[in-house]
Amino acid sequence: MRTHQLVLSWIEDQLSAGRLAVGGRLPAERTLAEQLKVSRTSVREAIRILEAMGVVRAGVGSGPEAGTVVISDPTAALGSALRLHVATQHLPVADIVETRVLLESWAAAKAPQDAPELDGASALLAAMDAPDGLSASDFLALDVRFHLALANAAGNAVVSAMMGSLREAIQGYAAELTATLPDWEATASRLRTEHHAILAAVRNGDGARAAELVAAHIEGFYKEAGLGAG
Repeated sequence: MRTHQLVLSWIEDQLSAGRLAVGGRLPAERTLAEQLKVSRTSVREAIRILEAMGVVRAGVGSGPEAGTVVISDPTAALGSALRLHVATQHLPVADIVETRVLLESWAAAKAPQDAPELDGASALLAAMDAPDGLSASDFLALDVRFHLALANAAGNAVVSAMMGSLREAIQGYAAELTATLPDWEATASRLRTEHHAILAAVRNGDGARAAELVAAHIEGFYKEAGLGAG
């Protein structure tokens, strides 16, 4: 879990328990860092992200405006995300595909070789390689988690949030389109191979190749299902 998510979770818990209210101030960076067992630098970066999300306002200096103030309930942001989830169920599949290509190819190009999220992506690939095989729905659930892990590896909070909001739509459309595939097992085998190649390119620091592979991977699945995207 990223530090901004830890801080966000902490704020939600404090609000729920009545120990913090909108308009209240967060503890000092050092205190919060000690409570969450992370570095002060990580807390500082987390505050910047939460400020961009509109959850807090970070004051500077001294006096009444100093300190980090909670300016909105994080559940309001969650409500917006849920509304996007609903809305994306009614968007054209081709638009979802195009958006994925834009976001994921950028993320694959930018992700550092040593991003911790890549370990999670590798574990998901191992699960998809299970010798006993997986149902299409189980495979697709792991597949979307793999793609989210890659997107998160780039370290851009906005890209991560956008991909997270598209998660249900991606998995839902992919599940519907599997019915039109001539041979799901052959497709799943190909997808596994492509996943490994994408991750290897990121691990090797070849961002351009990783971006190219992930774009072809996303578009290829929907073309095979008869969508003809790209």
